[in-house]
Amino acid sequence: QVQVVESGGGLVQAGGSLRLSCAASGRTFSNYFMGWFRQNPGKEREFVASLSLSTEKTYYADSVKGRFTISGDNANNTAHLQMNNLKPEDTAVYYCAVSHIRSWSNLAIRDYDYWGQGTQVTVSS
Repeated sequence: QVQVVESGGGLVQAGGSLRLSCAASGRTFSNYFMGWFRQNPGKEREFVASLSLSTEKTYYADSVKGRFTISGDNANNTAHLQMNNLKPEDTAVYYCAVSHIRSWSNLAIRDYDYWGQGTQVTVSS
């Protein structure tokens, strides 16, 4: 089992920045991907960004490219999401997820095995 814990959410004005952190513990020796997703009430959970811990390749949703940066530390099983130039439409609960799947391309949401409880990000206009 892997435990996933997010931190760093909060309230920020449009144009501001936040940094989310994710820590995975437990059976982490076979973690290959860490990803960030977000969800609003009544909507499906959507992909934001992901990081391959083995290749260090990163992937981003078009809506956040150029504004968000994902980084990670394979040795410590941590991942961070630096969010700059935040917009009101970025408001959501943000979830971190971990996958044991090794892949040369980005994973689908169904490929993630473990999820955190989520952290709220609210961007005011």
